[in-house]
Amino acid sequence: MQSPDSLWGVYPLPRRSKLEIYLDVLWAIKKGTGKPTRIMYEANLSWKPLQKILQSMISQDLILEIDARAEKDRRTSTVYEITQKGENIVKYFNKGKDYLRLEEITKVRE
Repeated sequence: MQSPDSLWGVYPLPRRSKLEIYLDVLWAIKKGTGKPTRIMYEANLSWKPLQKILQSMISQDLILEIDARAEKDRRTSTVYEITQKGENIVKYFNKGKDYLRLEEITKVRE
């Protein structure tokens, strides 16, 4: 029996580095995704690692944790916003990515 990867003809993607994960979370928040569950889906993370990452980012002043209980949506009590420091980091790495033409990792078997 063939593995699912060989059925589709695509090699499995390598694991993301911590830097890439942090940047994915920052990018999700920068795009306006402020609710923790939405950030989790956008950054493709599970709940516990996301919670650790968010707390780390708060302690480094990359994001702000905002109490949203007074707002209309009562399903969540916390939302996140990116700080200027977080914005600067996203801009810095996007600028570097623009200078490097990186090839996609996925390869099709022939």
